[in-house]
Amino acid sequence: MLNKNVEKEMNDQINAEFWSAYLYLSMSAYCSDVGFAGAANWFKIQFQEEQAHADKLMNYIISRGGKVTLKPIEKVKTTWESLLDAFKDTLAHEKKVTAMIHHLYEVAEKEKDYASQIMLQWFINEQVEEEETAQEMIDALTMIGDGYGLYQFDKALAARVYTPTETEKE
Repeated sequence: MLNKNVEKEMNDQINAEFWSAYLYLSMSAYCSDVGFAGAANWFKIQFQEEQAHADKLMNYIISRGGKVTLKPIEKVKTTWESLLDAFKDTLAHEKKVTAMIHHLYEVAEKEKDYASQIMLQWFINEQVEEEETAQEMIDALTMIGDGYGLYQFDKALAARVYTPTETEKE
C-alpha cells in the first residue's frame, strides 16, 4: 500500500508535471508565433516529456494501490521578451520542479516508503539533466546573440525528437 502522505504529495506532483507540460506547450506556441520553428519543436518535446512524467507518477500510484486525484491546471505565461527569456524561465521553472521532487523524496523518506524513494531517484536524476540542458541553451543563446547564429541555433533545435525511455514508459 502506498502511504497516504506520499500519495497526496505525488498527486500534487502530477498536477505540477501537467502544469509544466502546459507551460512548455505555451512556450512552443510563442516560439511558433515569433518564427522560431525549431525552438517550438524543442518546447513541444518538453511538453511530451512532462506528460510522460505525470503518467509515470500516475502509473506508480495505481500500482501501489493508491488513488490518482487530478486537479485543475493553473494559467501559464504566454509571451516572453525573447527566446533567451523563454529559456531563462525554463531554467527557473526546472529549479522549482527540482525542489518539489526533493520535497516529495523527503516525505517518502520520513514515511519510510522505500519503494517510493527508489522510484523517485529516477526523477531526481531527470531533474539534474533538465537543469543542465536549460543552462546549456541559455549559455548558447548568450554566446550567439542575434543574427545568423540564432537562425542556425533554431535549425538545430528542430532536429530534436521525442523518444521515451523505458523507465518513462513504466
